Amino acid sequence: MNLASRLSPLSARRSGPLQGRVRLPGDKSISQRALILGAMAVGETRITGMLEGADALSTANAMRALGALVERTGEQAWRIMGVGVGGFAQPRAPLDFGNSGTGSRLTMGAVAGCPIEATFDGDASLRTRPMRRIVDPLELFGARTISQVDGGRLPLTLRGALDPIPIVYEVPVPSAQVKSAVLLAGLAAPGTTTVIENEATRDHTEKLLKHFGAHIRSEEFGKHGRRITLTGQAELEGAPVVVPADPSSAAFPLVAALIVPGSEIILDGVMTNPLRAGLLTTLQEMGAGIEMLETRNEGGEDVADLRVRGSTLKGVDVPAERAPTMIDEYPILAVAAAFAEGVTRMRGLKELRVKESDRLEGTAAMLRNNGVTIEIDGDDLIVHGKGSVPGGGLVATHMDHRIAMAALVLGTASAEPVTVDDAAFIATSFPGFADMMRKLGADLS
Repeated sequence: MNLASRLSPLSARRSGPLQGRVRLPGDKSISQRALILGAMAVGETRITGMLEGADALSTANAMRALGALVERTGEQAWRIMGVGVGGFAQPRAPLDFGNSGTGSRLTMGAVAGCPIEATFDGDASLRTRPMRRIVDPLELFGARTISQVDGGRLPLTLRGALDPIPIVYEVPVPSAQVKSAVLLAGLAAPGTTTVIENEATRDHTEKLLKHFGAHIRSEEFGKHGRRITLTGQAELEGAPVVVPADPSSAAFPLVAALIVPGSEIILDGVMTNPLRAGLLTTLQEMGAGIEMLETRNEGGEDVADLRVRGSTLKGVDVPAERAPTMIDEYPILAVAAAFAEGVTRMRGLKELRVKESDRLEGTAAMLRNNGVTIEIDGDDLIVHGKGSVPGGGLVATHMDHRIAMAALVLGTASAEPVTVDDAAFIATSFPGFADMMRKLGADLS
């Protein structure tokens, strides 16, 4: 069987107005963190609203392999009996995280504080992603890298510290995954572990650690940063977790409704954490018709229902310091920018080069192949919007679920259909994406 026969192409055609009300999948970041922290806690953790995509399922399997009891009790409902901080058992086989960078990197942090040895692996895409940024601070705790590929790529074998020591670590680049891995390793170390970030990143790990009973404090540091201090060797206790709808998943139907004339949709229960709301801020600056309804707090996170209407957008300048609050949303923002009038410049996107693919180049290629004028200037992405997009292109997804979904949204309002070479990887973060878009009125086939 050749490669082409294994691909799952999908096309999107210009659609009529999108209409309806939908509930999106649970947030991927919180789902995976809840699984890991539940496995590190003592007692029972029940998770509702969990994302049941491939990434979260890979993380759930890894927690089982490390000794926790993890079982599905109903639709988006899971039960975990944890083993306590430092209590992971040595797995009998390599931990396969599929495409999940978050699951693999955070679990490295959790394993670093345990006296065990574990091999981390994943699919072809995950094997290309750098892991030294995670492993370097973990070695400061006393963990050791036994084997690795190509200067810090998977498969990688990590031996946890026998006697972890607390550290003070300044994160060199904005990364919630690095911060989270350090904090999870710090749970097993005596005294205080401190993480300093010069640009604040998503704070779901800090909120969930507090929810599970950890002693953690976050305070402002500099103009845009945070200083987080964690007291180690405090036992976590199992706790219920309600997972809100993923704002990164919401971005796709949201932008589709903005660019398809006459659309009006409502997205239920979307997390609006300020450290994840960069896309909403940017789209509103572009003139997007987005209204927050029924704002509330669920499980420590701000949540709202979003009403989205078709809108006339204009180009804007997106500052680099906003990148950590919307790092996964740039491909779909670029689609919105293509339908805007005028130039949109997205600054400081170096981090996109080490995602599931080189997401900066992938986004540029997606738009160029469909008749949009686009430039890459250093780490800036510049889109010359003309209010419409010719379309008609075939987009190579490079196993990147967000490139695939962004391209299909592009096709819902382009003059000609847009086709992705492989839609299979969409299930990584958004199982049921195509069906949900069809329910709203999109023409996908």
